[in-house]
Amino acid sequence: MLLRPRPLTWGIVSDIGFSRFVAVGDSQTEGLWDGDDTCGVVGFADRLAATLDSLRPGLLYANLAVRGRQIADVIDEQLPQALAMEPDLVTVCIGMNDVTRPGRGFAAALVDLEEIYARLADSGATVVTTTFPDVARMLPVGRFIAGRILQINAVIRGAAHRHGFALVDLYTAPSMTEAQTWSFDRMHASSRGHVLFAEAAAEALGLPGSSNAWTVPVGDGRRASPLARGYAQVQWTRSLFIPWLWRHARGRSSGDGLQPKYPVLQPVSPLVHQAHRGA
Repeated sequence: MLLRPRPLTWGIVSDIGFSRFVAVGDSQTEGLWDGDDTCGVVGFADRLAATLDSLRPGLLYANLAVRGRQIADVIDEQLPQALAMEPDLVTVCIGMNDVTRPGRGFAAALVDLEEIYARLADSGATVVTTTFPDVARMLPVGRFIAGRILQINAVIRGAAHRHGFALVDLYTAPSMTEAQTWSFDRMHASSRGHVLFAEAAAEALGLPGSSNAWTVPVGDGRRASPLARGYAQVQWTRSLFIPWLWRHARGRSSGDGLQPKYPVLQPVSPLVHQAHRGA
């Protein structure tokens, strides 16, 4: 379920903490659907930052993730900014927007992902990364991208082994295919999902109080009837998938015009702590 990293040295600030945490990625790291754009989104990276800050107050945190971003956006924009901050902890979760886009650019994206990992490894920071869940069990169209999920997960696991990263294996966790873990669009985590992601990252880092409880499903395992599933798939296709196709056919992204919510290192917001405690 979880690949343990090689032994880490946390002597920078204490035996159990980090001082400079930077998160890079797309909508999952930004925190889409964990809160809203009016009140503010939280997300697993913010929740992990709150956990770390509770263990060792004084953490500085930046979240450079923006919804809709692809691997090339991270390597061109987010990675240089992140490295300039000299973090001692980085989370990187990127690639689903590359997986879902048709065309021949996916192979090049995987090469860029390898470069991201290599540059992070060279920085000396502790790195947490994740595989992607088994979308074929979650999405009506999941079977069409299942092969790409296996490809990118192989790259992620290989890099984690080579570089000694902390790896959270979402693909194998039973909780990751439960409906409660995902928002109505079935592509982004629900608030519960973000809580589980943060708990998984905490376990990968070996934080006090962490465990593999995040992997355990909470439902009874029963599936809806074929008729109910068929109706839900029609509704999902009509209200979410077709608009998504139309947007991308026009070269648009959900993140157009948006900027990172925490573009510079700063103390963890009291609002983030409050949201995390209320989860």
